[in-house]
Amino acid sequence: MANLGPTELIILVALLAIPAAFLIGVIRRANRGSVTSAPRPRLDPAELHRQATSLITAGKTIQAVKLVREQTGLGLADAKRYTDDLAAGRPPYRAPLHPGPAAPGPIAAPQPAADLATRVRHLKAAGRAEQAVFLVRGETGMDEADAERFVDSLD
Repeated sequence: MANLGPTELIILVALLAIPAAFLIGVIRRANRGSVTSAPRPRLDPAELHRQATSLITAGKTIQAVKLVREQTGLGLADAKRYTDDLAAGRPPYRAPLHPGPAAPGPIAAPQPAADLATRVRHLKAAGRAEQAVFLVRGETGMDEADAERFVDSLD
């Protein structure tokens, strides 16, 4: 065997390391796929709405987005928009019709929203006055003081 210099040794090690790294990656992916937890049962839309709302109210928005994605198969942006609408007291932009990650078919069209005063009243009745103020500010551009006066003026 011929004498191998440092350059040849580096090339030889690289040629052996690339296939080894590839095989290690394949084995890790296979092992990751074999360790499966029990799938969560699918929720009906009303229960999904209730659970996501309670997570949002508890300040766990990321978990709410994860729940919506897992239960509906929506992408990250759509699930985020869904939870943002719930947080603001609006009907969700997209109602999940087909649960599951590979759910075929269309997503429901946006639902018509109640007027601002009605949504604010609902939020106040649920004890979510801060979210009502946030909703008014977001939809009208009012400053915080004006939005609070508006919310306080509604029964």
